[in-house]
Amino acid sequence: MELHCEPLTGGIYVYSSQEHRFGTDAFLLAHFSRWRRKDLVVDLGTGCGIIPMIMQRQNAPRHVWGVEIQQQGLIQFRLGIEKSGLSPEQITPVLADLKELWDGAPLDKCDLVTCNPPYKAWQAGIESTLTAQKIARHEVLCNIYDVCAAAKKLLRFGGRLCICNRPERLADCMDAMRQNGLEPKRLQFVAKNPESAPWLFLLEGRKGGKPFLQVEPQIHVRTESGDSEEIRRLYEPFEREDGKR
Repeated sequence: MELHCEPLTGGIYVYSSQEHRFGTDAFLLAHFSRWRRKDLVVDLGTGCGIIPMIMQRQNAPRHVWGVEIQQQGLIQFRLGIEKSGLSPEQITPVLADLKELWDGAPLDKCDLVTCNPPYKAWQAGIESTLTAQKIARHEVLCNIYDVCAAAKKLLRFGGRLCICNRPERLADCMDAMRQNGLEPKRLQFVAKNPESAPWLFLLEGRKGGKPFLQVEPQIHVRTESGDSEEIRRLYEPFEREDGKR
């Protein structure tokens, strides 16, 4: 399997592959989560560990667990941790099914749970031929209700779940949150440009929160001159070894 070492800011690295890679949505979700230094964080379905590693660039949380069910993703995550010189006190890769979690999981203790879940409902749309890609894109091994149920177990009262998904899944995601005692509190849409419909949304639910949804200004990825200022701020600390973003 061909691996690519992707350097982030401050001596932080991520290993990507054809099966476990990342895109703009991971950077958008990490930024949207507004993690804090004092936070205990769990990233569900972490893949190659991109979101936990983004969080290590600056103001790293007190501790981050990255949970992944596929062994290859965890191998890439561990390589990134080793290359970056991070200690077990900072970040922990976990091989586990989020529907069952793992022995020693920080139940009822976490300040923040993040998840970039499979976007497509099982057997919806064109399925990928690669097993790893099918798991990442389709709700084969878990669905949004499983994600919210896991977050409910992990979060303390007042803790937050931050996810991203496609606009057509918004109702499902809000329903899943509410069924698990997570009240939707913040919503932000992402579009390619001001003229196009959103292709992504970012949603925060708070455990035990009261009903009130704040809709934040829409993010535009592109302008006539290239990447928008918002996207450039996300990617400024990130550049591939081949010079591409």
